[in-house]
Amino acid sequence: MANLYMALADKTRLRLLNLMREQEVCVGYFTDVLGDSQPKISRHLAYLRNVGIVQARRDGKWIYYRIKWPEDRAIAAVIDATLGSLSVQSACRSDMKMYARSFGSNGVEYDRSEQRLDKYAQADVRVDDDKFDDSHSSHNELEEFLL
Repeated sequence: MANLYMALADKTRLRLLNLMREQEVCVGYFTDVLGDSQPKISRHLAYLRNVGIVQARRDGKWIYYRIKWPEDRAIAAVIDATLGSLSVQSACRSDMKMYARSFGSNGVEYDRSEQRLDKYAQADVRVDDDKFDDSHSSHNELEEFLL
């Protein structure tokens, strides 16, 4: 569980999981939506794979990533709750909109995602977007080594 919580303690990894909530995603799409470099995205995806909550599929030159739902119900519940809380974060909602505009088919996928995201927003979830900003946070030495 400690490794899972360490994986969920990084803003970039949370944004990656958010984008994978509905579909598998290629690294190039992550870089376009998040605006980060391919090596940084790949490093975070490797971290999530090592924890066991993301899996990859190769299709020619492309590698697609998706959430791998664990059999352990407690771990699955933590991931589900995390995705639920991300759905009301303005940064994550913006990521989903950008992804749908850039890579969705005529906005249909985006409309479905918006309906699912609104389900969480209507659940009277109180979220402070300022708490999601990790620009002032620091990593401990172990996490820096693992990254």
